[in-house]
Amino acid sequence: MAICNLDLPRQVTGLSLGSPEQLAGELAITVANALRAAIDSRGSAVLVVSGGRSPVAFFERLSSQVLDWSKVTVSLADERWVPVSHPDSNEGLVRRHLLQGEAARARFFGLYQSAPSVDESARLAAAALAELAPIDVLVLGMGEDGHTASLFPGSPNLREALRADCLQRCLPMLAPSVPRQRLTLTLPLLASAQLTLLAVQGQAKLATLADALAGDDVAEMPIRAFLHRPLEIHWCP
Repeated sequence: MAICNLDLPRQVTGLSLGSPEQLAGELAITVANALRAAIDSRGSAVLVVSGGRSPVAFFERLSSQVLDWSKVTVSLADERWVPVSHPDSNEGLVRRHLLQGEAARARFFGLYQSAPSVDESARLAAAALAELAPIDVLVLGMGEDGHTASLFPGSPNLREALRADCLQRCLPMLAPSVPRQRLTLTLPLLASAQLTLLAVQGQAKLATLADALAGDDVAEMPIRAFLHRPLEIHWCP
């Protein structure tokens, strides 16, 4: 079912699911099918996911999907600048809920680097990302302020990260919530994904999405950078 009351651009598709459980299941099937297709076509696949609380059910559903996980590389769209052992770590979240069972055979490509500053950590992450193969599937979330990944409105590096010709693969960002120091992939790398999916839950975020579609200031609502590219939106109340 299409998402009601949203006038989506031609290149954006929307799917309305009945519950968070249905959203997690549908998203897992869609991602697994795309990863299988990539493995069939070139022998490997790259999946980039977002952190936070919402993806946990999706991660657990995806981990049980049958595919050759040894040929999959998993990485992150963004990370909190905290050690992996910290409860706010996105890498820790992925390891606990996605890289389990057969999915533990996947290669994980983390962003967090131990360094004296978040700026140095971002530089180290950007250098390491040069080894990442092209992204097959990107799964994004969205905040009620219109941020996605860790592309937060008002962050000092936001305009650089959103530049189509940004030369950096990863930049430090500041979030309005704790932990404030973040790392994010920049727009050129995120936008290079073959398939981009946006998972959104709740009426408040549906309203945010409607606001984003009604304007064009990307710095005000960074999710807008993805609303005029091929995108599949999965939403549930």
